[in-house]
Amino acid sequence: MSLVTLLPFIVLIGAMFLMTRSAKKKQQQAADMRNQMQPGSGVRTIGGMYATVKEVSDDTVLLDAGPGVDLLFAKNAIGAVLSDDEYNRIVHGIEHDLKSDVVPDDASSLTETDEPAADAAASDDKAVDLGKKDEAEEASDDAVAAEAKTDAEPKKTDGESDAK
Repeated sequence: MSLVTLLPFIVLIGAMFLMTRSAKKKQQQAADMRNQMQPGSGVRTIGGMYATVKEVSDDTVLLDAGPGVDLLFAKNAIGAVLSDDEYNRIVHGIEHDLKSDVVPDDASSLTETDEPAADAAASDDKAVDLGKKDEAEEASDDAVAAEAKTDAEPKKTDGESDAK
């Protein structure tokens, strides 16, 4: 046989080898992750439940899911071992030292202009009134709207109708 005939088979075997190699690598990483579990670690099961590791044995893990709730899981049912910060953020809602991500109260520090905020507000040509209208203005607006509505409606006579 020639090399051209064998080339597709060689490529196919090489692709199969690479796929099985990457799958074995992922399985090894998952096993290493499960072996690094120790009591007190926060974990997420493959079912999506968050718990704390209480005991670790060869094939099983005893999890503390809440006060008085201990659950026995197989080691391969652990989907992820979480860091303490991530576990506390997800389960307890505790944020850990996010002061660097805080947005300042004054947005003028985010702009690059040298003009202070007071000067910027004074330089506006037209002020926008966002206040509530007075009752007298609202009443006059309502009267104009009602007048326009009555002018648009045709007058009806007693007993007669245009409907057929």
